[in-house]
Amino acid sequence: MNAVMKRPQDALALEVAGEQLLLLPQKAVVWPRLAMLIIADIHFGKAAAFRSFGIPVPGGTTNENLDALDALIDATGSSHVLFLGDFLHARASHAAATQAAMLAWRRRRCDLVLTLVRGNHDLHAGDPAEALGIDLVDEPYTVGPFSFCHHPDIATPGYALAGHVHPAYVLATRVDTLRLPCFVVGPGRMILPSFGSFTGGHTVRAERGDRIFVTSGEAVHGVMQSVR
Repeated sequence: MNAVMKRPQDALALEVAGEQLLLLPQKAVVWPRLAMLIIADIHFGKAAAFRSFGIPVPGGTTNENLDALDALIDATGSSHVLFLGDFLHARASHAAATQAAMLAWRRRRCDLVLTLVRGNHDLHAGDPAEALGIDLVDEPYTVGPFSFCHHPDIATPGYALAGHVHPAYVLATRVDTLRLPCFVVGPGRMILPSFGSFTGGHTVRAERGDRIFVTSGEAVHGVMQSVR
């Protein structure tokens, strides 16, 4: 692939499985060599699914997610977006307004390669509309040294990049605590934070060999070395 990548100044570079990966404050990863933007757990249509059950949650999250995706594509020069599962939240995510917004975005981004590694929510929601032009694959989906997954605990032939957990880490002082989305980087797998704007997070602790990198939305910071 001959795409010219841009490296955002706020990215944190790591060498993983012999490749350079960029951790972005916007809760995503870039693989520069393949001009690939990697996103976990965007959960399109989650708000629509809640509203279908009569739960009053704000609208506009689909466009918010698409705007955030646009900003990252432009900032990095990515030509391929790979989704690590849970692209759609539920069957109600096929609501007309949600689908119309996504199709309008796809028409503007018709040159992008899109790949979805199906996650557990995708299996319940059903595949995205064919008109979105997304390549659909099952986990693990291996390219080079990386195995792209939704679940971080499955056996893979390569270094796993996964989602599902929506990891967050608690920073604490004597007087206050702060809970931030994080990347969990271990010897055999990396877990990405959830990208979606309406997805929440699950507090994690480092396991043996893990490094934790939190994101404030403006920068990525390592907060602890590997547990021995």
